[in-house]
Amino acid sequence: MTLIKTIWGFAAAIMTLAMSLPGSAEVTATETVETYAISGRTGAELYASIGERGPLLGANRVIAHTRFKLTWRRDYQRQGNDCVLATAIPRLTIITTLPKPTDKLPAPVRDSWTTFIDGVRRHEAVHGTYVRDLVAKIETATIGLRQPDDPGCTKIKTEMNRRLGAISDERRALDRAFDQAEFTEGGAVHALILALVNGP
Repeated sequence: MTLIKTIWGFAAAIMTLAMSLPGSAEVTATETVETYAISGRTGAELYASIGERGPLLGANRVIAHTRFKLTWRRDYQRQGNDCVLATAIPRLTIITTLPKPTDKLPAPVRDSWTTFIDGVRRHEAVHGTYVRDLVAKIETATIGLRQPDDPGCTKIKTEMNRRLGAISDERRALDRAFDQAEFTEGGAVHALILALVNGP
């Protein structure tokens, strides 16, 4: 338990599973997986190595991390003295970083590791769903937006930034709540950690 308490702060980045927003399934993304090397031949050694080598999120190292790159191709149109966002086409890339053992693992440890990493992937996939929901919400909140008295299409961008800030804050709150639920005693990731460290 000492090891668990020591590495408890290593929350995965990027709550009970939230229902996907309508339209989120329509958001397409390029998904990539990056790995970082860890060493060890027991579950406890592997987890300790994660604590030493995991990706940094703020001041803490985490087991895994899901981040994204999002750019838009937007078509602003002047209509009379107003500005309207006619279309907005997203380009989304979701990048998940996961640990990967470099040592050949004994069969029982290999089985424990497979269970652990599969669970971590499922956890990170939820963060990916939140990202897709974010994009869907941005589309809903901005496409068709009309800004009166904005012939230069400058005021509309200020209004968009205001709306997008609130949507981004909501996604970050979902991420935090989900991590807290998963890592709290009895949570899915907490159980995965215990099973890996304690062994088969």
